[in-house]
Amino acid sequence: MGKFSEMPGKIQWLVVLVVGGVISAAMYFTIFASQRDANAAVNKKLAAKLAENRELEAYKPKLVELDRQVANLKQQLEIQARIVPDEKQADQFMHVMENEAGRAGVEIRRYTAKATTTREFYTEVPFEIELDGPYYSMLNFFERVSKAERIINISNLLVSTVRKPGDAKTKHVYQYAPGESVVATAQAVTFFSHDTAPQPAKPGAPGVNK
Repeated sequence: MGKFSEMPGKIQWLVVLVVGGVISAAMYFTIFASQRDANAAVNKKLAAKLAENRELEAYKPKLVELDRQVANLKQQLEIQARIVPDEKQADQFMHVMENEAGRAGVEIRRYTAKATTTREFYTEVPFEIELDGPYYSMLNFFERVSKAERIINISNLLVSTVRKPGDAKTKHVYQYAPGESVVATAQAVTFFSHDTAPQPAKPGAPGVNK
């Protein structure tokens, strides 16, 4: 075969076209084809992501309501924790009692812890209390306790005059103020929550006296 430059012009153009076609075909089936496949894979992922976004978009209007429900549940848990704490917190219980007694105008003289009783989800924590004050102040005190945020149940109430405190089964006789007219003993029961299985009742702790 003669040299390319010695070939007729038409033959040269034909050779150029054939070579160019071969190169183009090779590039198409190698570089361009791989790029096309890569683009197709990217487009497929993009389509899947867009479809996922469209599905999630349907939940967007519900997010505000879900956030509101979560906030409401958190608030309820906080309120429940104050009503029935998840720990014994006897000091907090006494703080509540002292506050209500001070506002009502009565004096709590004694707290004596009694044996606790464990239920499935909560434990009863009883205290025997001894108090004195004016009659209507005493009524006000028990009304305040009944409306306290933390649950406190009052039972076994015994009331007597300051002249006969023994009738109320008080442990001691105190120097009562001139305005005081009655003394009382009662059992005040508070509660705390737990997640454990019921356990046998524990023996009472030593009395807490003022």
